[in-house]
Amino acid sequence: MNYILGIDLGTSYFKFGIYDEHLNCDGLGRVTVEKNTGKGNLSELPAERFISLIKEGIKCACEQAGISPDEISKISYASQANSFILLDKCGTPLTNLILWPDTRANEIYPEVKKLWNEKDFLTTTGIGIQPSSQLCINKLLWFKKNEPETWQKTSNVLTISDYLIFIFTGKKVGDMGTASLLGLLDCQAGKWWHKAFDILNIDAKLFGPRLPVAAKAGEVNKQAENMFGTKCGTSFYIGSLDHHMAALGAGAGRTADISESTGTVLACVDFTNAYKPREDVCISPWVENNFCQLTFDGNGALSLEWYHQHFAQDYPIAELIEMAQKTGNAAGLRAKPMAYKYKSLNEAFVNLNENHTHGHFIYALMESAANTLKELINKLTLDKTINKIAATGGGAKSDLWLQVKAKITNCDFQKVQNTEPATLGAAMITKSYKEK
Repeated sequence: MNYILGIDLGTSYFKFGIYDEHLNCDGLGRVTVEKNTGKGNLSELPAERFISLIKEGIKCACEQAGISPDEISKISYASQANSFILLDKCGTPLTNLILWPDTRANEIYPEVKKLWNEKDFLTTTGIGIQPSSQLCINKLLWFKKNEPETWQKTSNVLTISDYLIFIFTGKKVGDMGTASLLGLLDCQAGKWWHKAFDILNIDAKLFGPRLPVAAKAGEVNKQAENMFGTKCGTSFYIGSLDHHMAALGAGAGRTADISESTGTVLACVDFTNAYKPREDVCISPWVENNFCQLTFDGNGALSLEWYHQHFAQDYPIAELIEMAQKTGNAAGLRAKPMAYKYKSLNEAFVNLNENHTHGHFIYALMESAANTLKELINKLTLDKTINKIAATGGGAKSDLWLQVKAKITNCDFQKVQNTEPATLGAAMITKSYKEK
């Protein structure tokens, strides 16, 4: 039997799924991404460690599936965005992988602000959010200004998913999905937007060509076979952003209208054939001239972790959720969005009194996230009627939270059975899209 490998390059973990020809999951692997943080402002992953993690994850998933890596016939991925590495003319790393949480560039450079202020920026790129100092392009300008010798030696800028393709196939190509969040892509054309490069004064030739999702990027080479055990000649396919692939794997557009993910951030994804750039929504090219729409907010599960860590350490989170289940409501208590940004309960909550228990606080935090989710759904779908939502992320494990979301949004929530839907989405796109 031929097997498919789906890789999910997350920020905290890399996940690996082994699927058979019918997309049944036979094995999962998960490895922790340990980063170099310097004095707290860095988030780096050495190339050697990256390769070691990929090797370890493939081994774990294959062992659980009871197969050898050389039985894998197709590979694809889901990936974080705005993480990158600089290579010299020989393809040797000049830097570690610089991950998106890295804050070495503590200001947004004027060139980036100028790009975002261009009248045609939103309509061209599909990016409806404000710029951040953590953008890849902002950190490229940091290298240009602060490490000119490194920058002068740079022949290629590869995103983390580009680098994955490179170490497997030797090809310097990449996907449109993760690239769409760089601020450099013409979303409708699916090509680099040269005006953006001119404004930033960065050579577009540093970046490889973009290929559409599900296109064949290349084949596993002999070097990768020796490193990972995957057979030389194995087909490697172009993936996309982790949120996109998780939505596909969760059933968005098939068994559900859209998908939502409640994790560190709260995110919603849908697929559409209409290109309608607007504020608070990021649009990316998808298959067959369609588009993927993403909107997100910081009011996710982090507030529950904050409450647990600072005010209820004596109880496991599962027990706190049971308390919320028993109370059945917040008793008038209201949590402010992103409560974790506050130092005290009095600052983070409204209508607080001495009768409120842990259960009420947890319920209020769940309601706050659900209200934000309702806003995201409205931003994402405009006039489209939404009946069923595929729920992913850590928040989907809580039946109570799903019930709270259903009540506030007036939608049915479909719990996804696969615990790593982004790896399933990656496996799915290796098959002809029309076969799905």
